[in-house]
Amino acid sequence: MSQGNPIGGSPAVEVINPDGPGVALLLCEHASCHVPDRYDGLGLRAEWRESHAAWDPGARAVALSLSQALDAPLVASRVSRLVYDCNRPPEAESSMPVFSEVVEVPGNRDLPPEQRAERIATVYRPFCDSVTALIDARRARGLPTVLITIHSFTPVFYGKRRETEIGILHDADSRMADAMLAEAGRLPGRRVERNKPYGPEDGVTHSLKIHGIAQGLPNVMIEFRNDLVADDAGVEAMARDLMTMIGPALAALGVESKGAEDA
Repeated sequence: MSQGNPIGGSPAVEVINPDGPGVALLLCEHASCHVPDRYDGLGLRAEWRESHAAWDPGARAVALSLSQALDAPLVASRVSRLVYDCNRPPEAESSMPVFSEVVEVPGNRDLPPEQRAERIATVYRPFCDSVTALIDARRARGLPTVLITIHSFTPVFYGKRRETEIGILHDADSRMADAMLAEAGRLPGRRVERNKPYGPEDGVTHSLKIHGIAQGLPNVMIEFRNDLVADDAGVEAMARDLMTMIGPALAALGVESKGAEDA
């Protein structure tokens, strides 16, 4: 476990069910639209402060439901991705974007190195340290781990309608994605696609690479369209449908989890 960084010991990150023995370790990098006071709202126009540009609506709610179903730990950012996107490396311009689709972020323009360093130290590093600490703690307990990151996406992007409903994303390690996609036929009412609406070429697999592949853990990134999780019923239905794929996929990998047998 990381020294000096207790799990969840930062206002920038929350860790739910850290001792959960389930096979999955869930991440939600875009769980919050909160902008700490010290950033003066980033100069955002009012209509953008709770928009998809600032966070992934519905992602945290679905991740919480999956955490309960799988008895799995969940690491979630408490800070808007417009302050720092925890699914991007520090060297990426998109880690502190000046534009997110049509949304301008004046507070991110021409950031001096010391301000970039402050965000890395107070937002990104605590998130990563919490994930690493959980992986280390689980290894010490002899628990197998499959990394699952949870995201949502907009139904319209740059004016183009997206037909994908659930995206199963992967980088070089496709084990969990392949196992989930093999179960997609269980959801005839859902449009489930591989590496849609994003893929590795879009730079969205940072967490999979550093927390999954580099650690030797099977991993997958799940994206779902946010209009499908706009209310409690939608969240419940999405979590149930994801479990329909996740449960058998874990079994196929030889690592079953609490709740998987009920999927």
